[in-house]
Amino acid sequence: MSFTHLDADGHARMVDVTDKQPTVRAATARGFVRCAPDVVAALRDGSVPKGDVLAVARISGIQAAKRTPELLPLAHVIGVHGATVDLRIEDAGVWIEATVRTADRTGVEMEALTAVSVAALAIVDMVKGLDKATAIENVRIVSKSGGKSGDWTRPDES
Repeated sequence: MSFTHLDADGHARMVDVTDKQPTVRAATARGFVRCAPDVVAALRDGSVPKGDVLAVARISGIQAAKRTPELLPLAHVIGVHGATVDLRIEDAGVWIEATVRTADRTGVEMEALTAVSVAALAIVDMVKGLDKATAIENVRIVSKSGGKSGDWTRPDES
């Protein structure tokens, strides 16, 4: 088995995508931030002392998608042409879904995962004074489209 991010000597390398043709690609990731009931109540009524948690999380996620190559050294610098971060408060916490789109030579799965992860971290940062046990759970890619491997949807997603 060969690994695309290792050269013949086993050293890390960035995969050369120069010869690939740009195509429209998208990826969607999801994750969950589990919060105590009092935190959920504060999120719903807007009384979290640090301010508008969902707005901060949304902007943090979008910014993170655009900065993914700065965090992951083998990720390509690509044009993030669209990024949405949606948040939904539920009784147990906050669901996060991020979709990232591009017309480039490589996919945006890492950008979508980074968007969800950083949005989740922003929520934790905003509510940690209310609940130190707040936890990030189940961050994963749920679908992707475009590129050589085509479309894919996680089989266990509803």
